[in-house]
Amino acid sequence: MNLEAFILGTGGMMPLPGRFLTSVLLRREGELFLFDCGEGTQVALRSLNLRWKKITAVFVSHTHADHITGLPGILMLSSQVDRNEPLYIVGPPKIREFVELSRKVLDMYINYDIVVREIEDPGLPGQVFTGEGFGVVSFPLRHSKPCVGYAFTEDPRSGVFHPDRAAELGVPRGPLWSRLQGGETVTTPDGRAVRPDEVLGPSRRGRKFSYITDTAYVETAADHVRDSDLFICEGMFSRDLEDSAREKKHLTAAQAAVIARDAGGVGRMGLIHYSPRYTERDLRQLLREAREIFPQTFLSRDGQCLPIPHVD
Repeated sequence: MNLEAFILGTGGMMPLPGRFLTSVLLRREGELFLFDCGEGTQVALRSLNLRWKKITAVFVSHTHADHITGLPGILMLSSQVDRNEPLYIVGPPKIREFVELSRKVLDMYINYDIVVREIEDPGLPGQVFTGEGFGVVSFPLRHSKPCVGYAFTEDPRSGVFHPDRAAELGVPRGPLWSRLQGGETVTTPDGRAVRPDEVLGPSRRGRKFSYITDTAYVETAADHVRDSDLFICEGMFSRDLEDSAREKKHLTAAQAAVIARDAGGVGRMGLIHYSPRYTERDLRQLLREAREIFPQTFLSRDGQCLPIPHVD
């Protein structure tokens, strides 16, 4: 099953030519999940030729304009295509009010179900969404208004199937092998019961994607992004502006790297949500500062596709 992330935008505060506002789309075998939806998100989706009408859920980090002003357009445009499934919107307090007022003020024509799941206490971590074979957890960040990060984690997979063991136990090749791989005990032609653990290796972990933006440094964030195959994290400022970052409750690239390092098990981290003050040359300095702490850091780029393969 394919899992990949698309970087729709990398900018913070305001969109720039070639740098849309921060947003990431996760695609899992055709099902789409959007993380933040700032102004112009539709343009980024269109430029990547992504089937945005298949978006299952939108996960909003907080209700600042550069993270939610693209949402009304998504809601209205979704009524112009064939959509039978509900659209889920998950976010901290005020997201329900924003959706409801947008629908009222703009007099939206909506012909599908919109299900808003407001996180009642964004100061506590907890599961906010589940689907077939995965779950999404939110966890608290520290910004100028309630803000959360998200971790998308697949369920554990079955262990590696050993056909030689199955043959030794008298299980004939065919449907019984598939049932064993699916976790079901089967009966051989001679009446012997064979359990999955007799022919399967240890279970293997599912893949994990984590997303953090707009926060001061929070030590506990590392606990929630542990073992992420891909971690997308705000790196808004350089080290010399750490005081400004603290005042505005944002992260420096170096602080993002500390989170990735301290988490343990992070495969790679992409910086995102760059300050509009930074040129391409400045961004390379952010990368250098982060790599001094977490070498597996890269700069997220608008339009980038990032496959998330299984590690085993």
